[in-house]
Amino acid sequence: MIRSLPRPHALLCFKTINLSCFPNHRFSVSFATHLTVPRKSPSPGISTGIKFRATSPRDIRFMSASVNSSPAAEQVVAENEVEQVKILTATNDDHGGVIVEMKEPLESGVFISVLRASISQWRQQGKKGVWIKLPIELVNLVEAAIKEGFWFHHAEPKYIMLVYWIPESANTLPANATHRVGIGAVVMNEKREVLVVQEKSGLFRGTGVWKFPTGVVDEGEDICAAAVREVKEETGVETEFVEVLAFRQSHKSFFEKSDLFFVCMLRPLSLDIQIQESEIEVAQWMQFEEYASQPFVQKHDLFRYMIDICLTKRDGKYSGFSPVPTTSPFSNEKSYLYLNSRDLNWH
Repeated sequence: MIRSLPRPHALLCFKTINLSCFPNHRFSVSFATHLTVPRKSPSPGISTGIKFRATSPRDIRFMSASVNSSPAAEQVVAENEVEQVKILTATNDDHGGVIVEMKEPLESGVFISVLRASISQWRQQGKKGVWIKLPIELVNLVEAAIKEGFWFHHAEPKYIMLVYWIPESANTLPANATHRVGIGAVVMNEKREVLVVQEKSGLFRGTGVWKFPTGVVDEGEDICAAAVREVKEETGVETEFVEVLAFRQSHKSFFEKSDLFFVCMLRPLSLDIQIQESEIEVAQWMQFEEYASQPFVQKHDLFRYMIDICLTKRDGKYSGFSPVPTTSPFSNEKSYLYLNSRDLNWH
């Protein structure tokens, strides 16, 4: 409790009072050991987010202020005046942490002050992980956050995500995404010809190797949709997705990330080829046996397994994984479960 000073020249024999009357905020009032209060000093007052700091024995001023809910800075004023602290606006995540999305520009020094005050409050509340999403316009705050103990989690074209672990226990924050997802499209027509391409860039550039259309799954894109899109972009051929024939996992493939590669079977809905000139040198329909006889294909186990799968599938003796639209407890958005529908005997 802070008591009103009854008379001028009152002496106070304490240095710090911690205020606990506001459970979600921390306050302290710090004084010199002996303080003389001017006669005209107003009565003290407090409000959330205020620290009263006085360092001169002859000039102590008490002020009160209100705090709004928007993110703001700690305003450090001259010595002997009020220090106003506001807390970063955050939302709770599902694992006992908080997420902050920075939007307002701040100076680095101001950001450090408000960040320290925020972490102090979150520590009192028992929070664990802190996620700060910094848009590219606020990149000036990155160095300040790093100096306060934050580290990089991941980066996207328009923002950087920084993280911090409050408890002294072991850090349990999930790691950044570890895998890239790619597809290879086996498109076979009624003549048992497969759609193949030669690329202008990449590992196979200038080698003369014929390969299936391949590509990377975009963010928020389903594997089945990515396969159809990649075939259309590279060759102009319209297709219908049939099933996932197999998939392969490899490691340290792309900027030290792991790689998931799905081999997909598609049915052509058109036959005319119009190549993507920026990436594809040439494309054509080729007899499957001619594709399989290439020395490069015969040399590697991965491609030989793919050949066996495709031939067995062509003869109707192999069933892959077909996409079944579904929802889950985690999201109302439609997603796909890939399964062997033939062996389930669905009616």
